[in-house]
Amino acid sequence: MKKPLLLVGVALTLTTAAASAAKPQPTPDEQLQTALAGRVAGKPTSCINLASVTSTRIIDGKAILYRVGGRLYLNEPRSGAPSLRDDDILVTNTIGSQLCSIDTVRLVDRASQFPRGFVSLGDFVPYTMPAKDTLR
Repeated sequence: MKKPLLLVGVALTLTTAAASAAKPQPTPDEQLQTALAGRVAGKPTSCINLASVTSTRIIDGKAILYRVGGRLYLNEPRSGAPSLRDDDILVTNTIGSQLCSIDTVRLVDRASQFPRGFVSLGDFVPYTMPAKDTLR
């Protein structure tokens, strides 16, 4: 009696694993749409204060999101964007305290620690949550 139950348990585990593996990953556009949901785009700027950046997120093959407080800055690189992978390490060399659209960011493979290429940044588009209506 124990063997049939064990086989049923193994079969259920394998079925669950196969179903989760078959679940399609969101496209880069879908990832970006989810990350920016409910936010409003502002006027693009050419630089952001690097010391104020609290986190970054790479959208595969498309963009880099920089978080500064409650604001997200979307940067769609002028060149090299197809090389972006969400597990890359971003290495930024700047002159001064700002990250600007003229800067390049080196991409380093997280597993091997080898350089993978670079991207040339574009303008930074700020995305903020709309102000809540305080008169209600």
